[in-house]
Amino acid sequence: MERSGPPMRSSGFLAAFSAVLLATGALLATAPAAGAADADLARNGGFEAGLDGWSCSGGSGAAVSTPVHGGTSALKATPAGSDNARCSQTVTVKPDSTYTLSAWVQGSYVYLGASGTGTTDVSTWTQSAGAYKQLTTTFKTGPSTTSVAVYTHGWYGTPAYYADDLTLVGPGGTPVAVPAAPTGLKAGTATASSVPLSWTASAGATGYRVYRSGTKVLDTTGTSATVTGLAASSAHSFQVSAVNSAGESPKSAAVSATTAAGGGGGSDAGLPAHALVGYLHSSFANGSGYTRMADVPDSWDVINLAFGEPTSVTSGDIRFSLCPVAECPGVETEAEFKAAIKAKQAAGKKVLISIGGQNGQVQLASTAARDAFVTSVSKIIDTYGLDGLDIDFEGHSLSLATGDTDFRSPTTPVIVNLISAVKTLKAKYGAGFVLTMAPETFFVQLGYQYYGSGPWGGQDPRAGAYLPVIHALRDDLTLLHVQDYNSGSIMGLDNQYHSMGGADFHIAMTDMLLTGFPVAGDQTRVFPALRPEQVAFGLPASTQAGNGHTSPAEVTKALNCLTKKTDCGTYQTHGTWSGLRGLMTWSINWDRFNNWEFSKNFDAYFGG
Repeated sequence: MERSGPPMRSSGFLAAFSAVLLATGALLATAPAAGAADADLARNGGFEAGLDGWSCSGGSGAAVSTPVHGGTSALKATPAGSDNARCSQTVTVKPDSTYTLSAWVQGSYVYLGASGTGTTDVSTWTQSAGAYKQLTTTFKTGPSTTSVAVYTHGWYGTPAYYADDLTLVGPGGTPVAVPAAPTGLKAGTATASSVPLSWTASAGATGYRVYRSGTKVLDTTGTSATVTGLAASSAHSFQVSAVNSAGESPKSAAVSATTAAGGGGGSDAGLPAHALVGYLHSSFANGSGYTRMADVPDSWDVINLAFGEPTSVTSGDIRFSLCPVAECPGVETEAEFKAAIKAKQAAGKKVLISIGGQNGQVQLASTAARDAFVTSVSKIIDTYGLDGLDIDFEGHSLSLATGDTDFRSPTTPVIVNLISAVKTLKAKYGAGFVLTMAPETFFVQLGYQYYGSGPWGGQDPRAGAYLPVIHALRDDLTLLHVQDYNSGSIMGLDNQYHSMGGADFHIAMTDMLLTGFPVAGDQTRVFPALRPEQVAFGLPASTQAGNGHTSPAEVTKALNCLTKKTDCGTYQTHGTWSGLRGLMTWSINWDRFNNWEFSKNFDAYFGG
């Protein structure tokens, strides 16, 4: 979250760009000689059949007759706004095999790459002149890799690029067989409205379908899912099938589960069914103007005080104080502030201290810092009578050490100590303690492609670094609201890149959290889905508040798709989640500056 107006913090965007560059393969002058059994596996690589076999983000691609490198057609793809015009296709390959990817390209910045290789994904790029130039790179597939995505894309804010005569040379893959039915289906502890399920992976499966009483209720790429929207004290029978490009397996053996009586599942700390979360600039001023706690409208269900910040990056000693009068002429007194917090709580609202933000780098690298964090945050909570804690660690607060590759068992001190500190605070304050998190997409959804520095090093070690924190605290977590803004393009579960600013981005990013996903593409390390009541998504309240502002009409489309499966556009979700908790925004102050457009739209949608 930022303190000021434009220009905005660029760490999320630059970090995503950094991850792309650090994962980039070298431009090879010559390609290895093809083996006797090798063939060109790319479909319609010369674009002579238009875009047959290709998918281009945001409708950015078209086949054109000039300029071409060979034949009569070439690809023209045009970046627009925050879309980099990515065009891709999925190709069947053979495990443990070497492939050469090549294409002729023309444009300001043009990229060629392959993802889902099972080893090191590759990419190469050129800043070319007006003539076609050849890009070439090679990769080896992993021991269980049977398909890869090959792609081209441009760069943000640049003119159209052209690509032609794309080839992928290597051994052809074995025809895909329909996977076997999943085994080991188990039902976890049911709540009053949901049942968590898990099962054993089926070889060759690219996804799974979950059935309730014979009717499909959701799709997922992982080996766990939570079926929601169930009635209390109701009995259900579940089955799972495995799917891939060849078809769908038979259904698994059935498992039965009965939902709990009354009240819903898990502690939601008294939040309404649909909650509006906002940050209140309490300790500083910026162009949005100061807003007193007493003047926050009743629309806001969770009010995050921005920000508690450390005395130094590694001290763990967090401090919070009201904005100085010289900086915020309309600031209330401490007594008035505390009284207003009590009034909000009496009206059923939750008030939290948010730790971090753009300027508040927090690295709990030692147990001393961990203990100082617990002590100092407790003091802030007790002083102001707060309901809990919001973790808004940004920048370099969280980073994974080399060799820390499994989100389920982290070893990096800053990660381990943060988890320990939060668990201590939760134990101290009990079940009513509200715990929320506001990570950027770089620290969460980017983990679908990259996790830390990677098994061979070279990636940005912050990629996906929130995942072990979220996973370890999922039973304590009240609400996760990822910042769907100030973000580079992120790959969704459809293996397409999605760009901020429209409904599609929020749908794809939220679907990942509610479906679960393999971390760094590793199907043995799947980040499990969160419950829909634990999930909201975050947006800027105005164009001044952050890059990626989304119009009210597009916000409504995103909500419709996620909760009703209507207005979904081209992205198909893996479920329907009427229990999605709501929305978060940066910030209450910026919403006031924008005549309360954001909160008014929320109230109109959910009947507030």
